[in-house]
Amino acid sequence: MDERKQSPSLPILLVDDEATTLRVHEIALSTAGYTNIISCQDSRQALNLLREEEACVIILDLNMPGISGQQLLDHFVAEFPETPVIVITSNDDVKTVVECMKKGAFDYLVKPVTRSRLQNIVRRAIEIQELRQENSQLKEKILNQGLTRSDAFSKILTNNKTMLAIFQYVESIAISSQPLLITGETGVGKELMAKAVHTISNREGNCVFVNVAGIDDNAFSDTLFGHVRGAFTGAEKQRAGLVERAGQGTLVLDEIGDLCKESQVKLLRLLQEGEYFPLGADLPKVNEARIVVSTNIDLTRAQQEGTFRKDLYYRLRAHHIELPPLRQRKEDIHLLFEHFLSEAAQALQKPKPLYPDQLIDLLLQYHFPGNIRELRAMVFDGVGSARNRSLSMDSFYAHLERHKTDTPATGTQSENHPTDIPLSLSGPLPTLKEASDLLIREAMLRTNNNQSMAARLLGISRQTLARNLKSIQTG
Repeated sequence: MDERKQSPSLPILLVDDEATTLRVHEIALSTAGYTNIISCQDSRQALNLLREEEACVIILDLNMPGISGQQLLDHFVAEFPETPVIVITSNDDVKTVVECMKKGAFDYLVKPVTRSRLQNIVRRAIEIQELRQENSQLKEKILNQGLTRSDAFSKILTNNKTMLAIFQYVESIAISSQPLLITGETGVGKELMAKAVHTISNREGNCVFVNVAGIDDNAFSDTLFGHVRGAFTGAEKQRAGLVERAGQGTLVLDEIGDLCKESQVKLLRLLQEGEYFPLGADLPKVNEARIVVSTNIDLTRAQQEGTFRKDLYYRLRAHHIELPPLRQRKEDIHLLFEHFLSEAAQALQKPKPLYPDQLIDLLLQYHFPGNIRELRAMVFDGVGSARNRSLSMDSFYAHLERHKTDTPATGTQSENHPTDIPLSLSGPLPTLKEASDLLIREAMLRTNNNQSMAARLLGISRQTLARNLKSIQTG
């Protein structure tokens, strides 16, 4: 553990009416290297202390005279929402714990509090705080080079430099009235990026989304352009289309690569002429909305195959954003995992579970064909199946086993796929022993020398791996 984690720059605030308990907590934390601690025995002073000096973690007893811990929790969450609060209760009252977690508590402890449990929860809280701070600092560093609306990207969690550079590009083109094409694999966050574009554009109308995959030409025309009364059987009254509902805002067409050829012609006309005809109408209406389209399909290949019009493609990509897949954003996996863990715990009304460090190492080896959406589903499944306060790795192992042969959504093989071992076969073939040794070394390297994980990657037992490692070391 580095010096920054041993003595956090911001103090740990302990709030408890019992002096003995405060002293026990101080000793437990100091033995783990946490020396920057502020103790408060009077709950009425706790809020003022925090207002005077920001804390990195708050440890709060719920049962106190004067102002109760639950009342203080409300104030802490309202005024200092980024500061994790660990609540301590004298009995395992599930209802009270769930209520505190819903209010925003980071975690809880039941008395008597063991030293190791306290140390582990505080360590995890500080690590998460540091992740948030690093994310904020990195984002601020890059965004300060010209980005003025960082709030628009608050729901896109990232430490990735490519993503942060995309933020800058988005702000520079957000006010444009020209179409925008957003491409990227399934689950990379295209919808969130489209919403950010609309937010920054400050357009007066609505941001309207429509998935155009699989709809026929008539449905496309009626959905986008609307119809007048009597346009077809059953059209008993006039209905505005989504173009009109968007007004001067943004119309987002998702899965544009699956749009049928007939509808592509109508969309091209809308972009070229800036007007459209509702079904059955004699007079055109003017389009005032900015058009944003997204797809996970390779439109260049679609043009070559004759399924997507070249003239429409070049009209749509007046501006273009290519969002990177999660396997190219490895530094974001831990950040996103923690976010989804909190989200899942709150949605399922469970305390936020602990998890082994090896779980993050395991996720870093995975190629995520479903990207961020897949990671979120994995976390929700893991939290949902958790039987106690610890997150089991079994559901994650099972998911990876089911999807180990999957390729990314674009159909291209991941450059970081766990089975892509760089063996060269152009020269003399290695012996079976040499090939086996190479695979074992590679598995140990990828799992940071975790024998259990390496054995799973290789499809062998841990005992077999241990024997082979001993053979490599002695041979």
